[in-house]
Amino acid sequence: MNKKYILLLILLAPCIFLQAQQKTVTIETNVGTMKGILYADVPNHVRAFTERANRGDFNGTLFTRVIKEFMIQGGAADSRNASPGVRVGSGDRSAEIMPEKSEGHFFKKGVIAAPRQPDNINPQKKSDMSQFFIVQGKVYTPEELRSLQQIANRSIRRKAMAEFYDPIKEDMEKWKTDDKVLYNQHVVEINHKVDSVIRATPGHLLFTDQQREAYTTVGGAHHLDGHYTIFGEITEGLDLIDRIANQPTDQYDRPNTDIRIIRVTVQ
Repeated sequence: MNKKYILLLILLAPCIFLQAQQKTVTIETNVGTMKGILYADVPNHVRAFTERANRGDFNGTLFTRVIKEFMIQGGAADSRNASPGVRVGSGDRSAEIMPEKSEGHFFKKGVIAAPRQPDNINPQKKSDMSQFFIVQGKVYTPEELRSLQQIANRSIRRKAMAEFYDPIKEDMEKWKTDDKVLYNQHVVEINHKVDSVIRATPGHLLFTDQQREAYTTVGGAHHLDGHYTIFGEITEGLDLIDRIANQPTDQYDRPNTDIRIIRVTVQ
């Protein structure tokens, strides 16, 4: 066999393996069908979701919590055959699994994720696999994203500036007038140090180019990033997410007209 061909197979092997591991999901509802993929890099969540789907656990349940410009959540067992107006969507602590890091995934429109109980009763941020939610979110302007970063990082930046800028503040004012080259050199150095501190501080907010592209086009729910495990995304039927999310709801965010999950299948 040609050596170049062998090398090509070796290089492509990881990609072929990931494609083989990636599953597809179909969510049929009484108002339409969505299709998507399940990510290979969060195997425990995909396994738990697949097992429940194969057992039919989600079949016949409702989208129980629908919030416009946020998300649609469904699959809860107590919603099956639920009477109109009844509050449904209770979680199942026995269905919880540990969270998984999914590098590169973020809460753009269409992602599928696992809900969970609040931190005060669930400090380990375990995922409740008895349900799932799909993000609708909103579309942001570039200016809104910049403002969100500034607000989130304000206290970190203030402390970093106190360390790197304040001690030479008087000199900077002098250089600004007398020595522009030296002044600009220090501006670059200070900004670099401040940015490094921000990136190294837990809780900071810096959008990647990929996030900016998604959040300013299809939209999403950026405030969820890092707080819930994402395990898939809808690739066909994004308009159906809008249709469901825009439904009139009651005081519990349950649609006034039932949006029923007919079946969920994973292949």
